[in-house]
Amino acid sequence: MAEKQIMDDDYLPFHPNPSKPKFVAPAGAVDAHCHVFGPSEVFPYAPERKYTPCDAPKEKLFELRDYLGFERNVIVQASCHGRNNDALVDALKSAGDLARGVAVVSPDISDDELKAMDEAGVRAVRFNFVKRLVDATPKEVFLGIAERIAKLGWHIVVYFEAPDLEELTPFLKQLPTTIVVDHMGRPDVTKGVDHPDFQRFIALMDENPNIWTKVSCPERLTVDGPPYDDVIEFGKTLVARFPDRVLWGTDWPHPNMKSHVPDEGILVDVVPRIAPTPELQQQLLVTNPMKLYWD
Repeated sequence: MAEKQIMDDDYLPFHPNPSKPKFVAPAGAVDAHCHVFGPSEVFPYAPERKYTPCDAPKEKLFELRDYLGFERNVIVQASCHGRNNDALVDALKSAGDLARGVAVVSPDISDDELKAMDEAGVRAVRFNFVKRLVDATPKEVFLGIAERIAKLGWHIVVYFEAPDLEELTPFLKQLPTTIVVDHMGRPDVTKGVDHPDFQRFIALMDENPNIWTKVSCPERLTVDGPPYDDVIEFGKTLVARFPDRVLWGTDWPHPNMKSHVPDEGILVDVVPRIAPTPELQQQLLVTNPMKLYWD
């Protein structure tokens, strides 16, 4: 058994006792963005990682899913595990049809390895452009991966910050699959929804019907803190404008948070504030993720 890897001194563990959300999610609801970490003695963190988290194993994730009133998860490979997807695949196999996965892969991954991940429930790859989290990868490498996974019917999840969107747009237009943008493209919420940065993102979604987004992570975007009033208008704008191309997730266990420990009950209670009707809630939490990951 591997040695347990000790989390960073400034790393905030996930909430030990989240509140019960007031909002009752519709039947079949999907938490479409969450992670599993370790346990490091079984699934060691990557040597090239930029942070060492607390262990957050599959059992804790599934316990939270049930507690919050959700039925399914989309589990996303995070940078602390690098390109080793063993913890992700293990969680998918344990969950069966109740989970799907988003992997991070090497350009030299074999067709057999891709097929095995597909059989386990992986349906996408993630390209991370957040410079403080990962080392830069040439875009030609990503394009090569994109061509291969497109043949499997997978899509691409991209993670970037708002100031980088303009430079990334030509690359995004070359991708041959559906694209899901993490966390609304990480806008600076102090600038407001009318700022050119956020309007550029809206224009990109207007122009390209293959681009979806996760209206998630108010805890990362907020300046004011819970209950995240300063982020609501961003999510509400995207849900209203693109009701059939939005997803939502908890981002549990909230890797690399520095400001506060998010309460998942409060995060779930953001949903009716950004998707104010039962119809929009059904699309956001059930129809859209089921179409993208299960159909």
